[in-house]
Amino acid sequence: MDWRVSRRRMFLAGWDGMAWVLGLVTSCWLRYEFDVTQIDVPNLLTFSAVAVVAQVVVGLALHLYRGRYWVGSIDEALSLTGVTALVGVLLFGLNLMATQAWVPRSVPLMATLVALAVTVLARVSFRRYRDHRSRPNRSSAQRVIVFGAGDAGLQLVRSMLSDSASGYLPVAMIDDDQRAWGRRLAGVPVLGGRADIEGAAGATRAELLVIAVPSADGGTVRDVSQAALEAGLGVKVLPPLSELFRPWVGFSDLRDLDIVDLLGRRQVETDITEIAGYLSNRKVLVTGAGGSIGSELCRQIHEFGPAELIMLDRDESALHSVQLSIYGSALLDSPDVILADIRDREVINEIFLSRRPDVVFHAAALKHLPMLQQYPVEAWKTNVLGTLNVLDAAQAARVDKFVNISTDKAANPISVLGQSKRIGERLVAHTAGSADGSYLSVRFGNVLGSRGSVITTFAEQLASGVPITVTHPDVTRFFMTIHEAVQLVIQAAAIGAPGEALVLDMGQPVRIVDVARQLMEVAGKSARIVYTGLREGEKLHEELFGDGEERDRRPLHPAISHVAVPTLDPLLMLDVAAVTGACKALVQLTDETTSSHAFPAILAARNSVPASNS
Repeated sequence: MDWRVSRRRMFLAGWDGMAWVLGLVTSCWLRYEFDVTQIDVPNLLTFSAVAVVAQVVVGLALHLYRGRYWVGSIDEALSLTGVTALVGVLLFGLNLMATQAWVPRSVPLMATLVALAVTVLARVSFRRYRDHRSRPNRSSAQRVIVFGAGDAGLQLVRSMLSDSASGYLPVAMIDDDQRAWGRRLAGVPVLGGRADIEGAAGATRAELLVIAVPSADGGTVRDVSQAALEAGLGVKVLPPLSELFRPWVGFSDLRDLDIVDLLGRRQVETDITEIAGYLSNRKVLVTGAGGSIGSELCRQIHEFGPAELIMLDRDESALHSVQLSIYGSALLDSPDVILADIRDREVINEIFLSRRPDVVFHAAALKHLPMLQQYPVEAWKTNVLGTLNVLDAAQAARVDKFVNISTDKAANPISVLGQSKRIGERLVAHTAGSADGSYLSVRFGNVLGSRGSVITTFAEQLASGVPITVTHPDVTRFFMTIHEAVQLVIQAAAIGAPGEALVLDMGQPVRIVDVARQLMEVAGKSARIVYTGLREGEKLHEELFGDGEERDRRPLHPAISHVAVPTLDPLLMLDVAAVTGACKALVQLTDETTSSHAFPAILAARNSVPASNS
């Protein structure tokens, strides 16, 4: 056993011993009703010496003076209480068993309470003194209001106060829980809820508000940051829980507010066991692996330890980027990257038969709505025929699980993009009826940070100093971060039934003009907003569910709805396209009703062909 102790610990042991001397003297004085002449001084000194030795020996034996605890901490206080109580019991027993008691029998019990009070008071005083010395300088530190009086907020306040170099001085806390109002946490008062931010800022002369609620969703962050900005406060945030890789937070975790915090933050619940069950030690192929969704899929799938992760894309530069982001190098000479186009039916079939994937995530698609309105045949070739090629290859290779990435524009589609993706959902549903594995689709809205998204467009316009273009003052869209969307896609694939479309909960839709204004606030810049008008195929408000689809049926996960999808026979689809052309087929094949209306015309056209040639 290592009995070495620091000077501070030796001082504490000596102080605790002296606390017993003080306790015994005080207790004897009280016992004899302040008549010191009745005290047997020699016996009292002897008994005091025994108490000092007992305190030191018991304290060392129970590791009180071994540096195990921070001075003044709750853990040390509990240990100190136990040691002092045990010493008190020993002293009481020794005094009771002695042939002639050293002190009156009640004195050891009284002295125990006095000694405990003196030792604890000394440590609390030292803790307060140390905390005061470590506090940031009031004249130079940034005065901070912390929103969130929960565990994270309290940890953050203590972190700021315990480091003089933090540069942050918490002067108030704000919390929407009225039960916290009026309390003081680590000496910092809770002054009210989010409606009181402006008043708290004026009363405390605060300069900064920190949102210390890692689980806060985008709506909460928007409301609180807006109130802070109106009160003249800067805003910083703690990152969401998915970005914190330890169970505590500190001031070093703070970062500036960004547009993702305002629109996409939400805590995603995933069942690791379910996911690992179909990804770990399996061959997983991702089409469109170099795209925004595909590359994030690859990164997250890699974390589950697949036997092989096969990344397929037609863009070699995109494959280079995703391989580099996962492995830290990108030589592009390994079999995990495949350069191919899903339009090439023979090549895709050959790849699937030779590599034999167990799980396929089909993310390859053309996605830019205005471009596809101009070139609908391209949407047909990639989003419809390309999807059919991948489905047929997957069925031939006996793929166990197939996940088609769809879009909210497939619900009541009016654009070429939405129509082509809806047909893709229907083809998946048809294949699910005959395939050995589970084939399903996952539908969600806009993702933040994807290439060509409205956020990146606004950011580039703002940086260039040109007006920000918005289609309509009231246009709204659903938003989610790529990371959050892919988490739910992977979870959905674990719980979906064959043929279903699983619809991700995207939260509340957000006005695009509000996004533009919030982006300007975050960037600290301003720009003129120009309304250009809705383009062909664009909706004022996007939908996640089509007419006739059951809404919000969530039997297995609170953020994932299950929707039945009508099937579409690919042979019939090809017949429709052959008779009507791809552009009309996109419209006619989006749902079961329009498809059935098209069938008689197709049959009539077929029958008329011989007559016209004779």
